[in-house]
Amino acid sequence: MSGLVWLPIGGFAVLGLFLSANAIDNAIYAHGLLLFIACTVAGFAVLKRGEAIVTEHASDGKDGALVYNDSIIRMGLIASVFWGVVGFLVGLVIASQLAFPILNLDLPWTNFGRLRPLHTSAVIFAFGGNVLMMTSFHVVQRTSRARLAGLWSPWFVFWGYNLFIVFAATGYVTGVTQSKEYAEPEWYVDIWLTLVWVVYLLVFLGTLWKRKEPHIYVANWFYLAFIVTIAMLHIINNAAVPISFFGSKSYIIWSGVQDALIQWWYGHNAVGFFLTAGFLGIMYYYVPKQAERPVYSYRLSIVHFWSLIFLYIWVGPHHLHYTALPDWAQTLGMTFSV
Repeated sequence: MSGLVWLPIGGFAVLGLFLSANAIDNAIYAHGLLLFIACTVAGFAVLKRGEAIVTEHASDGKDGALVYNDSIIRMGLIASVFWGVVGFLVGLVIASQLAFPILNLDLPWTNFGRLRPLHTSAVIFAFGGNVLMMTSFHVVQRTSRARLAGLWSPWFVFWGYNLFIVFAATGYVTGVTQSKEYAEPEWYVDIWLTLVWVVYLLVFLGTLWKRKEPHIYVANWFYLAFIVTIAMLHIINNAAVPISFFGSKSYIIWSGVQDALIQWWYGHNAVGFFLTAGFLGIMYYYVPKQAERPVYSYRLSIVHFWSLIFLYIWVGPHHLHYTALPDWAQTLGMTFSV
């Protein structure tokens, strides 16, 4: 087993302890300990399952055999179902709170204001994110006739993303947020997600790079658009200055109408590229697969892809009609929305 896997595990474990030891607030203290615990669990998992993972990876290509990495996809399926159930149950709770306010229980961590982002993020990012990641891993392997790039990188993407969900969820209920809709996690959680997302992009691109099929199937166009655009939106919208490396509080670098415009450029395109482009990638593979028919028109799929890419990115200002946003920007957003 390669010793390189222990470098990030050990490094992040030390970082977690370092943050906890020097924390100036409870959020950094708790999340630093959580990072250390996650790395410890990861270490035990590598010791227990590492040899099997290495053996399976090494068997790919031997005697012409093609061995897909489906173990991670099965784990992702379990995580998707789990987070879906959690998200829907929290949604049921907050819907009940609207009808019966007593269900807020007069506790800060159970009130509607904190549980509502927990519900939306659990359904969109926890449930939807796991579905998108794991289906993209499944589809890119089948349409490229190649195993996922990297030995440990896909596993880091899966477990790292789910650790991000735990960081975000615990931050929501304890009030550690930056008050940006659909982008509530604080600066250090945003950095963790950025790291995971970059590795995700590299795994996806690496798999396409070593493909045995000459053509990149249309579903992969939509997946790649989803991955790249979400990275751009996340980094720009969440650009912030923390008050301390050991504190959770930060200040977004944007202000006023610029902050509003960037927030809804992010917010609506989270719908456009997370909940639309990514799921269209799912449809372009699984619907023809189940129908046992090819895509009706590849030319139409090209028109579909570039229409979505060009038009959708502009529509965010329609969330800001009759505000201080310049009229030209409001009109532009409305025009592309229509």
